[in-house]
Order: sequence, then C-alpha cells, then structure tokens
Amino acid sequence: MTQGVTARDKGARKTFVIAIDGPAASGKSSTAQMVAEKLGYLHVDSGSLYRAATAAMLRSEKVASQWTEQAVLEAARPIELRAARTSFYPVLEGRAIEDEIRGAEVTDNVSRVAQMPLVRQWVNEKVKGAASSADVVVDGRDMGTVVFPDADLKIFLVADSRERAARRLRQRGTPTSQQLLDDETMRIIERDIRDAGQTVPAADAVVIDTTGLTQLEQVEQIVTLSRQGSG
Repeated sequence: MTQGVTARDKGARKTFVIAIDGPAASGKSSTAQMVAEKLGYLHVDSGSLYRAATAAMLRSEKVASQWTEQAVLEAARPIELRAARTSFYPVLEGRAIEDEIRGAEVTDNVSRVAQMPLVRQWVNEKVKGAASSADVVVDGRDMGTVVFPDADLKIFLVADSRERAARRLRQRGTPTSQQLLDDETMRIIERDIRDAGQTVPAADAVVIDTTGLTQLEQVEQIVTLSRQGSG
C-alpha cells in the first residue's frame, strides 16, 4: 500500500477522502480544488467555514474584541454547506456569500474565530458531514490528524517561507518589491509560529515540498497517489 493511504473505516464511511494539510500559503486550497476537478470529487475548503462564521458575526457585532465563542456559534447557526459542480460552498441564510467571506474585514478577523475550540469543532463536524455524502478532497488545519484520521490519502504540503510569500503576493495581484516580499515573508513566519500546534503532519502523511514545483506538478503527484490508493 502506498505511504499515506490508510484503510478506511468501512463501518463509518463509504466515500473516498483525500486530506490536504500544510502551513499558511502552501497552496492547499487551490491545489485541493484542482485535484478534486481531475478526479471528479468535490472540494471542501474548511477555511471557508471559518470565514463564513466570521462574516456572520460581523453582521451583528463589528467590534471583534467583544466576540465570544457562544456568540460566534449562534451567529453561525444558519450557515450550511451546499454541493455545487466541483465543490461545497457555504451559504448564510440561504444565500451564497463568497464575495463577503473573501473581503478584507473577514480576512482581518478570521484568525480570532479559528482559535475558538468550539468553533473548530463546529467546522470539523460540517466538513465530516460533507464527506459522508460524496468523495471529497478536503483542506485546512488538522484534516489528516483530527478530522479524518482514517482518510484514504493524507497529504502535507510544505514550501519555503519566502516562496509562500511570493505566491501570496502574486495571488493578490499587487505589484511586488523586495521590501514587500520581505514584509510578507515575516508575516508568513509569524503565522507559522502562531499555527505551529495545528500544522503538524499525520504520521502516515505524504509530505510534498512544493518550493520548486509548479501547481500542476503537485496536483499530478497527488492524483497519482490517490489512484494508487483507490485501485
């Protein structure tokens, strides 16, 4: 059996799960989306749920320092995950909120929400629910360790902090300079330190260093591993 492919708990789950973990800006979400499309699976971005909960909370209380765990959970109650052609996406009060959850205000406050244990539990249960109904590629924190310890394939993406900073700047589409790259690299390093406890590869994960890889190359590696494990 290929390293990283584990026997699924057949009594609990009939679907195929690929769990992708890794530090901030390692390309988890975009890679997971491409892998899902190639395999005909659905992508589940756990980070979108934290963002959706943050957006819901911002609607009722703009001052983040006033937020409590229970208040965030109450605000998040109407959020659902719905399946589209290639992915699950969050809806709030029956409406898609993609633009809202990618806005600067949500981005500035989502880390506060992601640190709340009960909110993390809520997100994890939502992700598990999605995986119970379809073959999925999931990405985020703790996917291969806490959420899906029985995942059929566990991937842990890593990359040099400076490379991750450059990718993030390219993703934003903003002009870059040496100073901007230096500043973003420091932010990435600081984020790594904050997230250290939640960014640990599972013992049976396949670690892929993407520093020198194109996105297509890393996607092809994961697709090949998944086909070996499901064959």
